[in-house]
Amino acid sequence: MTVPAIGAISAALPVLPALPNSGATAAASTGGGNFANLLSKGLNAVQSAQDKADSLAVKAATGDLTDIHDYTIAATQASLVTELATAIRTKGIDAFNQIMGMQA
Repeated sequence: MTVPAIGAISAALPVLPALPNSGATAAASTGGGNFANLLSKGLNAVQSAQDKADSLAVKAATGDLTDIHDYTIAATQASLVTELATAIRTKGIDAFNQIMGMQA
């Protein structure tokens, strides 16, 4: 059994697109469509990671999976992506509550 290189594992992880680094004026001029697209792509990445792990789990349970490490990697990736999405959601809710608590 060969262990894939770190680069191969990180290349397999679903990655969110990079945010533009041109400051607040560029973000204000592009409108709100980019955030919605980023959110949608991120949630789709979470869903696809979960689907891949689920399908490999079924294959492992039925005996059709030849390399069990494929399932282990997919399950770990799905877990990490889900934890990241949950952390981002929590930070977003905290920021929203903090903004709502500000006095004008």
